[in-house]
Amino acid sequence: MTRTTAREIAMHLIYEMEYHDELPEELFQKVFQEDYYPRLAEETDLYQEKPNAKQLAYIEDCVRGVYVKKQEIDQIIETYAVGWKVSRISKVSLAVLRLAIYEILYVEDAPTGAVINEAVELTKKYGADEDYQFVNGLLGAVAREQGLDTEPVESEEQ
Repeated sequence: MTRTTAREIAMHLIYEMEYHDELPEELFQKVFQEDYYPRLAEETDLYQEKPNAKQLAYIEDCVRGVYVKKQEIDQIIETYAVGWKVSRISKVSLAVLRLAIYEILYVEDAPTGAVINEAVELTKKYGADEDYQFVNGLLGAVAREQGLDTEPVESEEQ
């Protein structure tokens, strides 16, 4: 499993956490149960391979981090989403944005260009038609404000 796949699983969990108002620990207990995870694999190839310890730690760090930093991250989103309130942004785009902003600001070994590129791809895969442009623009603005390199980087292996 690559970090790309771990990132996509983290996005699913962040989405589910918001949609069902669940705590990170509740999600981890449910999703990574021995009998639950194989059922997810029947629905999508994303869950064919269970995360190893390093990938699971990455997923858990991102999901917990988004949960803990949610207010701060949402304030950043509202700052750069000119004319938009967080409540107007689709839940999918919001989950992608929260994850990507958390990674940009708090995950030292996550290249900003890869984070943005994969956030755009996740939004194309799960979001509405043009949402990826909004996500790309917002994340680019956040990264530039932080003085970070936004050049695309190949997906990271983990």
